[in-house]
Amino acid sequence: MTADEEHVLLRTEGRAAYLTLNRPQALNALTHAMVRRIDEALAAWENDPAVETVIITGAGGRGLCAGGDIRSVYEDACAGGTASFGFWRDEYRLNARIARYPKPYVAVMDGIVMGGGVGVSAHGSVRIVTERSRIAMPETGIGFAPDVGGTYLLALAPGELGTHLALTGTQIGAGDALLCGLADHFVPSDDLPRLLDDLAKQPVRDALRPHVRQPPPGELARHRVWIDPCYGADTVEEIVTRLHGHGPGAADATADILAAKSPTALKVTLAAMRSARRLGSLERVLEQDYRSCCAALASHDLVEGIRAQVIDKDRKPRWAPAALAEVTNTEVARYFAPPPGGELHLTTPQHHMP
Repeated sequence: MTADEEHVLLRTEGRAAYLTLNRPQALNALTHAMVRRIDEALAAWENDPAVETVIITGAGGRGLCAGGDIRSVYEDACAGGTASFGFWRDEYRLNARIARYPKPYVAVMDGIVMGGGVGVSAHGSVRIVTERSRIAMPETGIGFAPDVGGTYLLALAPGELGTHLALTGTQIGAGDALLCGLADHFVPSDDLPRLLDDLAKQPVRDALRPHVRQPPPGELARHRVWIDPCYGADTVEEIVTRLHGHGPGAADATADILAAKSPTALKVTLAAMRSARRLGSLERVLEQDYRSCCAALASHDLVEGIRAQVIDKDRKPRWAPAALAEVTNTEVARYFAPPPGGELHLTTPQHHMP
């Protein structure tokens, strides 16, 4: 078995096919080779009559997947390269394949599920969370905007909860993931081995029935009293003003969280969230994601954000521009322009945003 094959383990048992992300030392972060192997497996299983259900899990016990391999993106950006373009093209095609997969696609979102991990799970048809689930799209903290169709998913969340999660990168647990439409079922982590065994023997609905429980309560619902009115603003500057104006407490603290994020990434993310619903389908949003990621690769903030969070780990990014007021509409528009290597074109969508 090659190193690439070891990073994505494939097996079939009974009526099910199991796909395990196996890079636990990196929290199962996705490399380009892993994306290609997952896509090839899904293509083969789609046409295999012996496979009725596909299940994706993460090895190591700490999480399904912490995202894409951003060290590789950092190295590519520092070298002025474009290798990341190919990674994103294949990753977003995979996200679209998962969303329209004709067989039940069961994603076990146990532990850490962030960024690209959301892309290989939350677009699936059966999404399971546990008491250990920590789900987030934390891209604004590294000078990036949510990709992998994250804004499509978050735009469907009640009120302005999705805007809050996209801008702040807040981690949420099982209850809030269910509230926001990022998951479907809560299963205690102790039950997962039995559930995975049952999926090999029974249809998904029958296998799930004895294991699904009520989730622990989330936190977001009670915060909608300030999240919805504050994030309903047209600009990030006005959102911050409203958060500060709500008085001491969670809203004011959230404004401080936003102050630590990349001002450019915040403005690009808000624009992407607002356009996601207008675009109407996951495929169109993924095409938009491709434009913004290609633009980010040539930006100062992406390199600086990854340096501060992952490479040097000083947690002190020096954003440029450093203030929201200095980020112009022209600069934001650059992230939505056709990329230098050509557009990503995905097939006609089969599922439209409600």
